[in-house]
Amino acid sequence: MLGRKLKEPQPDTPTDSLALGSGRTAALFRLTGTFILLVIVMFISVEGWRAWRDYRQAYASAEDSVTNLARATAQHAEDAVRQVDVLTSVLSERVEGDGLDRMDVPRIHALMVEQAKIMPQLHGLFIYGPDGEWIVTDKEATPEITNNADRDYFQYHRTHTDRSVRIGDVVKSRSTDEPIIPISRRLNNPDGSFAGVLLGTIRVNYFVNYYGDFKIDDKGALVLAMRNGTILVRRPFDADVIGRSLADSEIFTRYLPRSNEGVADVKAVVDNTHRLYGYRALDSYPLVVEAGLSRESFIGPWRQDLIKTGLVLLVLIAGLGWFGIIVLGQLRQRIAMEREIRRAHETVREMALTDSLTGLGNRRRLDMVLELEMRRAKRQGSPLALIMLDVDHFKRFNDTYGHAAGDGCLERVAGAIGKALRRPADLAARYGGEEFTVLLPDTDGAGAGNVAESICQAVRALAIPHADHPAGIVTVSAGVASTSAADEVTAAGIIKAADACLYMAKSSGRNRWYAVREQQEPRESTTVEQDSPGSG
Repeated sequence: MLGRKLKEPQPDTPTDSLALGSGRTAALFRLTGTFILLVIVMFISVEGWRAWRDYRQAYASAEDSVTNLARATAQHAEDAVRQVDVLTSVLSERVEGDGLDRMDVPRIHALMVEQAKIMPQLHGLFIYGPDGEWIVTDKEATPEITNNADRDYFQYHRTHTDRSVRIGDVVKSRSTDEPIIPISRRLNNPDGSFAGVLLGTIRVNYFVNYYGDFKIDDKGALVLAMRNGTILVRRPFDADVIGRSLADSEIFTRYLPRSNEGVADVKAVVDNTHRLYGYRALDSYPLVVEAGLSRESFIGPWRQDLIKTGLVLLVLIAGLGWFGIIVLGQLRQRIAMEREIRRAHETVREMALTDSLTGLGNRRRLDMVLELEMRRAKRQGSPLALIMLDVDHFKRFNDTYGHAAGDGCLERVAGAIGKALRRPADLAARYGGEEFTVLLPDTDGAGAGNVAESICQAVRALAIPHADHPAGIVTVSAGVASTSAADEVTAAGIIKAADACLYMAKSSGRNRWYAVREQQEPRESTTVEQDSPGSG
């Protein structure tokens, strides 16, 4: 009998013959269909990669542009303010040194006129007395209203002893009736009392004209704002926008608190236009600049090219599809129903045995496989081990980070468990909630302990933050139960034994594993032994 040559299996019935022929036809269909599909996938992959590369290049180029724009406008604003800052500092020292009551007004006036001529951003220079009256200015004519005690900057300096320069919100000049940005300093008497205010003003139009020289798209925007979000200048210029607050915008609420400069893809609060912004907070002054390009300016050309490429690709795929329909039409008619039935059956079966969140086996698959492996272990006299795992303090994790983060945590833990298994016969399943089970055929207690330790280490290595956990990261506890040929343990018994060990691991401080020493019924299965050299 042993020396007889084995014959190729022959079909016993017409149904078997049809099934065999259908299998060969299906194989030919798959081979031909796979070839056509590979060609199509190759075209799609190449064009998809090219489209993605072009998108990233367009996006990166836009990021570079807005970053450079933000740096240029920030440097321009800082230089403009610094010049006025230095000038007012020098003037304040001279005025305070001479004393306001002994100040040479004609000389100071001439100096102010000279400085105003060489500083294009400067609208004017003014010195006010303690009552707010004009003392000297660079202007030749004096307006009807010569008292500025009602101005915000004057009231600030009168009640604050801070000697540093102060940048105020945009106001309308009383001498020229144009919008200006006030930059002011407090003047003191020799005894430290309030002596007045030294004011330098910058034209808003100075920034508007500068921003107008940049070549950006029609929906682009350049903004100069206070650190508190108040808009000082904006391109495109709109007088009604000046003074509005950006404090609730994403850049001010999400990005600036984390970094003084960067790139943000956000929607503007002023006009609801989606832009890519480069932003930068000045180091020396409480100012922020934003330079934005509308997404349409750099995504639009890429989209048009993508549409053209897509149309060509669709024509090509349509041609291949037409060819495939002709070649595979008859084959498809013969096996379509069988394939659909088989696919539906496999899909339903897989869905019924797989946990939808983690991708591991579910409780039903565990019960089915455990019964089969228990019978095989008894029949062959081989060992069998089961590990029950539980994510430590998972309810606290959900309460702290939310259920979405909890689902993500379970997915990562499941992935770590799956990677710790080395053999195809090993089965990892989600037992329920945050509990997992690992079935290890042909494995004794020592081997199962090694696997449990590997899983614990793998989960710790994920370093998933867990603020409400003593270890500061997500960990698992595990219980290990095993059987041998001499044991009379049922499937329910080994599960209860592993669960008892898991309970002991969690009661002993978590982040460790315990193993059963003797494998009997549930009453004795609580006899456990700690074996976790890596427990913390």
